[in-house]
Amino acid sequence: MRSTRPRLALGAAVLAAALVLSACGGGGTSTDSDDVDTAVDGKGRTLTLWHYENETSAMGVAWKAAIEQFEKETGAKVEFENKAFEQIRTTASQVLNSDKAPDVMEYNKGNATAGLLASQGLLTNLDGAVNAYKWEDKLAPSLQTTATYDSKGVMGSGSYYGIPNYGEYVEFFYNEDLFKKHGVEVPTTFEELEQAMAAFEAKGITPLAESAAEYPLGQLWYQLALTKADRDWVDSYQTYTDKVDFTGPEISYATETIKDWTEKGYISENATGLKAEDAGVSFINGEAPMFFSGSWWYGRFVEEAKFNWSTGLFPGAEISPGSSGNVWVVPTQAKEKDLAYKFIDITMSPEIQNLMGNNGGVPVAADPEAITDEKSKELIANFNTLTEQDGLGFYPDWPTPTFYDELNAGLQEVLNGTKTPDEVNEELGGLYQDGVDSITGGS
Repeated sequence: MRSTRPRLALGAAVLAAALVLSACGGGGTSTDSDDVDTAVDGKGRTLTLWHYENETSAMGVAWKAAIEQFEKETGAKVEFENKAFEQIRTTASQVLNSDKAPDVMEYNKGNATAGLLASQGLLTNLDGAVNAYKWEDKLAPSLQTTATYDSKGVMGSGSYYGIPNYGEYVEFFYNEDLFKKHGVEVPTTFEELEQAMAAFEAKGITPLAESAAEYPLGQLWYQLALTKADRDWVDSYQTYTDKVDFTGPEISYATETIKDWTEKGYISENATGLKAEDAGVSFINGEAPMFFSGSWWYGRFVEEAKFNWSTGLFPGAEISPGSSGNVWVVPTQAKEKDLAYKFIDITMSPEIQNLMGNNGGVPVAADPEAITDEKSKELIANFNTLTEQDGLGFYPDWPTPTFYDELNAGLQEVLNGTKTPDEVNEELGGLYQDGVDSITGGS
């Protein structure tokens, strides 16, 4: 898989400590980025670059081409090092505070990662480069959220400290062969979705491939809440702009619907012990007609699913789980910042964005007419629909250090029937607020 929510949970696990540390930080530096010249002469110079993408992934392919284009355009050389994700995550603070820092590197977005480094003064404020290269014009508002951080390292406001050039989101995958075999229409509305699930259940087929031991069911729960939510609610849930009422219409509807769909046989009670891999494989094996999960499954389904399948956003939803991908950051200690900005700009260029899109990625600024693969077009079109309507809602486990595990446990109890939806909502609301208070100091 391209990305998984367990990785995000790992990042969240250091969130509380991260924000405590951030109070001691001085914030990122804006020196060297206030007046950015885009006419870069790199002759005789070297850009050091770190990222952790596999060379055959969409990003790996695209960024290799970006290196070649950068060297051709600037005359500079690129010294590239492929680093493991954990290698960068665990050593970033020490390395970036030394003369060993690279000039530009890929880093995970979010409060506990890019936000922490920015708050510690280890990342360059990119506002000047954003203005000079007009990157803001290429980034939808919901993509900008994970690129900007305030003085405490909390995303969504303040200055730019990272630039994403790809995205990810959660959507439905449909086994079209099963739909055709059983005479069921692929849904385009919420009413049709429930009708389709009922039709499959009546034929003895559990319609939804699900996992409550890991992230898929939590994402479905959050998506159901988002169907009743607006951007203000998302901001409150994710960035603490207001209190979140877990007895309100958004979360009450989500938990009640999970319970209802389980009782109707649309979700198997056995999902309590299943992991994301189990749910994904049941779809790959042609056992389940529908799977609601992330765009990171796309490449695997292309390779392994031996049937006709399609994708679609959650019917009727204006907001769905999703976000930018990881971000390019420029360390404060970088020696070649103007080269770093130029390289980032090349990764945002149509040529590189289109290449990423044609290799199964979700670029943020591709030309739709340049994407030739039909399934890639579908994948990117869905993402563009979300970003154009400011529809990326992030993920349910992002707000607090422990909410990933707490949400999974609560939903398992809903499936098992050991607690009512009201009881689960009350418990989750208390755990959520305790986590937020630990980060904000209760303010």
